[in-house]
Amino acid sequence: MNKFLITALAILIVGFAGAQPKYWVSFADKEAATKENYISEAAIRNRQKLSLPLRQYTDLPLKKEYLYGLKQLGVQTILTSRWLNAVSVRLDQDQLTLVRQLPYVREITPIEGYLVPAGVPEPEFMSTVLGQIKASEFIDTGLTGKAVKIGVTDVGFYGVTTNRSLGHLIREERIVDARDYVTPSRTDLFTQTETHADYHGAEVLQMLAGFDPDRKMQYGLATGAEFYLARTDHGVRETRSEEDNWIAAIERLDSLGVRLVNTSLGYALGFTNPRENYKPSEMNGRTSKISQAAQIAADQKGMLIVVSAGNEGDDPRWRIVSTPADARGVLSIGATKAKSRDKMSYSSIGPDFLPYLKPNVSCFAPNGTSFAAPVITGFAACLIEKYPELSNKQIMRIIEKSAHLYPYGNNYVGYGVPDARKALALAGDSTLSLNNAREVKARGNHYAYQVSEPGAEKAVVFHKKDAFVVLKQELLVVTEGKITLRRESRETRTTLDLGEEVVEVFWE
Repeated sequence: MNKFLITALAILIVGFAGAQPKYWVSFADKEAATKENYISEAAIRNRQKLSLPLRQYTDLPLKKEYLYGLKQLGVQTILTSRWLNAVSVRLDQDQLTLVRQLPYVREITPIEGYLVPAGVPEPEFMSTVLGQIKASEFIDTGLTGKAVKIGVTDVGFYGVTTNRSLGHLIREERIVDARDYVTPSRTDLFTQTETHADYHGAEVLQMLAGFDPDRKMQYGLATGAEFYLARTDHGVRETRSEEDNWIAAIERLDSLGVRLVNTSLGYALGFTNPRENYKPSEMNGRTSKISQAAQIAADQKGMLIVVSAGNEGDDPRWRIVSTPADARGVLSIGATKAKSRDKMSYSSIGPDFLPYLKPNVSCFAPNGTSFAAPVITGFAACLIEKYPELSNKQIMRIIEKSAHLYPYGNNYVGYGVPDARKALALAGDSTLSLNNAREVKARGNHYAYQVSEPGAEKAVVFHKKDAFVVLKQELLVVTEGKITLRRESRETRTTLDLGEEVVEVFWE
């Protein structure tokens, strides 16, 4: 556990041991539909463009009498979610008992845990990763995510106005909106700070849109986009209560016409009360409220939510993705090494019980998946600029299909590292098959594969127990033109990444 998290733990234990617990209160039904429009003109235009229903049940407001009923019990609503038909509140034990008895209350869910940002990237990070994803294909084509609305939910945005690589956003007034959901009275998110973690969102924004005019160094791909910033996590003091902040932010971003959102945060283990931690089995895309909201955003609102997979890969208590990276409809991003493209040890893996693949794709990030996610968000912004008629799910599928391991993904790195050249080609013709991929069969417990790629020296090997779940990854040397595999116990398939060639070995 890093120093930041240890500090957070100490403050949480000392400062919040006696605080009233926070809950989601979900209602049984909503106000009846009328002819009134409950969403903005920007949101209506997005739905028309994506052929989504203009009128949706999740848009309807909550029943006023239900909110009044809570108020009569002395319960103050903190945040309201139309999508979830719920409110977040703090309840003492007596109030909890009374609210449970209300006939219109469907469910009461505790809010506990914490959001985990990653560390700060190395200075050379983005130049390396831009090369890895073949970003020059976007840059040479003049794609910058121009006019694409991007939401960023994070810990804080201190330092945005003094970061030279973000100067163009300030000069051109392309930070359109910035709101603090943790301390709503704060209006200055850039030069005032509440915690030492407030810089995190500024670092993420640099990975999304940064360009240093002095070094002529491009850090992010979305240099021409418009940004809508939301501080949803305190960074030190709060617990999983930031979940409702995130949901409120994402609903507002939808109302502002934002189609693309970067979230470099995730819920996993908690500190204040171990009994209130999430369990690994709950990373199923359905349990957490934040994943439920993310799925609504993907399915009903046409939003592409890009989420860092998590940094618990080395933690034996956890290892798997945090939420909302577990939601089926989000684009979850893991971290790879720069050249070999195998998984960084800290990068969280997909649970083996999920019927779908997580993470979806990965890219180089030496210091946390927080800084892999904005790379792919910028990647998506360029595609949306070029092909605005494509839906969120089409963009997501193109990014997956452009990745170097496709179609042989796994729960360590997803489909691998996306490729801008392939993505542009696929956006023009989704039926293309661009990877040099082949299948072979092997018998027994050993197999020697004759490498056809000239000059190949090493191969990343993913030993798998089924189509997705990795038992072990390793780096093997090509000897006399061959890679020699030894079958692991329970191994049924093996993926060989030889650089320009991908081989799927089926064991018989």
